[in-house]
Amino acid sequence: MEITALKGIGEKTAGLFHKLQVYTAEDLVHYYPRDYEYFSDPVDLSQADPNEMTAVAGQIRGNIATRHVRGLSITSFEAVCTGGGTLHMTYFNMPYLKNSLKKDTTYIFRGILQQKGNRLSMEQARMYKPEEYQKMADHMLPRYSTTKGLSNNAITKAMRQAIAAADLSEDYLPEFIRAEEGLCSLEEAVRQMHFPDNREMLVKARERLVYDEFLLFILMIRRMRESNEEIRNQYPMICVAQTGRLIEALPYRLTQAQQNVWSQIQADLTSDHTMNRLIQGDVGSGKTILAFLALIMCVANGYQGAMMAPTEVLAAQHFETLTQLQKQYDLPICPVLLTGSTPAKERKVIYAQIESGEANVILGTHALIQDKVIYHNLALVITDEQHRFGVRQRESLAQKGNTVHVLVMSATPIPRTLAIILYGDLHISVLDELPANRLPIRNCVVNTSYRDTAYRFIEKEVAAGHQVYVICPMVDEGEAEELENVVSYTAKLKGTLDSSVQIAALHGRMKAAEKKRIMEAFAARQIDVLVSTTVIEVGINVPNATVMMVENAERFGLAQLHQLRGRVGRGKEQSYCIFMSGSQKTETMARLKILNESNDGFYIASQDLKLRGPGDLFGIRQSGDLHFALGDIYQDAGILQRASERADRIMAEDTALAGAQYASLRAHIERAAINEVDFRTI
Repeated sequence: MEITALKGIGEKTAGLFHKLQVYTAEDLVHYYPRDYEYFSDPVDLSQADPNEMTAVAGQIRGNIATRHVRGLSITSFEAVCTGGGTLHMTYFNMPYLKNSLKKDTTYIFRGILQQKGNRLSMEQARMYKPEEYQKMADHMLPRYSTTKGLSNNAITKAMRQAIAAADLSEDYLPEFIRAEEGLCSLEEAVRQMHFPDNREMLVKARERLVYDEFLLFILMIRRMRESNEEIRNQYPMICVAQTGRLIEALPYRLTQAQQNVWSQIQADLTSDHTMNRLIQGDVGSGKTILAFLALIMCVANGYQGAMMAPTEVLAAQHFETLTQLQKQYDLPICPVLLTGSTPAKERKVIYAQIESGEANVILGTHALIQDKVIYHNLALVITDEQHRFGVRQRESLAQKGNTVHVLVMSATPIPRTLAIILYGDLHISVLDELPANRLPIRNCVVNTSYRDTAYRFIEKEVAAGHQVYVICPMVDEGEAEELENVVSYTAKLKGTLDSSVQIAALHGRMKAAEKKRIMEAFAARQIDVLVSTTVIEVGINVPNATVMMVENAERFGLAQLHQLRGRVGRGKEQSYCIFMSGSQKTETMARLKILNESNDGFYIASQDLKLRGPGDLFGIRQSGDLHFALGDIYQDAGILQRASERADRIMAEDTALAGAQYASLRAHIERAAINEVDFRTI
């Protein structure tokens, strides 16, 4: 059923839903909340915790004053709270409050409580009449990721209609599995996920949906492994002198870990069986040079090799680097770059070069798997930052050749116990050593009182000719009042930092061409400070960037914070990472300070695994790069293990899922394999 079939959704509103990848009522039903708003009972000011979302009752006393500063109207007043204490209230660009608020009338003020010296205050707090607030008390209201023009309220209204219209009675998970695993029905899970009766029901609903995600994903991986195991090598190779000469000529020595992994790759390519290998290593551990060596070995043996990157900017950087190596060391390769923005005339020429075999190293994005691309004798396929590609995409590239060698790379340092489950169809190589010439990043974990000091430090680094990343968890104002967002933060920085500092914003809702333009401008040093969401996790290599500041660091997993930190420290200059926490809770600060202890991604990932638990369902955003819709491999490691064990039992019993009891499950897996929105994780 098209989204326009729902009451109140015309073509214009449908276009806004399309921006969220929601086209049908069924898509909407599976568009889950990113968190929930819980309206707890108002508390006395003396019992409230600073930097936390708080509701207090109070009355306005004294004057309501409005002043104007550089085009900004600031309205402020004092509220005397029930139970004692005074709260200083501030509102920006809301001058109408002066006429609409009534003195000596009780309101519920709900916002982030801030303490500045001896004064307690709130900014932009929401105000409710007591009877209005009482209706919402003890309810968990869903908060969805929104887009400009489409409010959370509009999505919620549409969601109620979509759930009422959806047929969720058919459950693809067999009843005996649900009983043995203690899982609720799909229908109950979906309804409770959107509109939970209470927290306990939400936990049960989420457990079922996360279990489904993991089970379906693992079954797909297991089935790929069944078909890939022990495939005879159709492209036998020999070790070649060109790779050895390049290793000797490089201006740096390969680390021992790189040498070990290179030996494993050579052994795979010269063995009797096709290579299926994952290189797992921290950002900066040297995966790319190993990929280039594999491509050179492939070409020297008379074959073609292809390397697919998740973004055009990254693909272009790989092409430029490889072209420089080819010219500098006279390598026997002819690289070409093929992306979605390659001009049609140039694309035709490249197609012909690929088909004739003249182009023997093909670098690019998803354009490499288009039907029009015909390879001459493709023998090796490499996917960089492989978690960004779906199962179907990786298969599509591999199928461009005849049972080709596959090498995939990941910068996500996942603990080995989980990696074996998630990458069950691959042999795993680990790069656990960084080049000796890298200066360790200096880290600090601070609260928001340090922000002004951080701004002065950023100005100092920019004045020294360096560049800065600032990460915010949200895109737009209104998504979550307590969190920093890219749009407002960029405006705030422009008014705070020196006018000579060039500042730009970047986030995932921008059009691809605009994102590419901004990333290229940052790489070209035309932008000093880039305010971004985590879209830069997999992006560009900017050795000149020396500072990474993460706002609301408490809302990210440790593994993801480590990934973000990997964007700096790539050059010769000392680099810094500032983790700004909006919460001063002891356990929050202790968790973040693990990042001070180590720059080792595998150690941090193991600590993340120990610290994450089912108690904090939505307080921490998805960690790492395995972007399941709901599941988090750290927080939900126990569910992942259960799903893995169940997948093994199912495969042992019925590899093809041909039995009647698995008919619905098999059909669901086949639909999911086609739908890359559901499975973006390998």
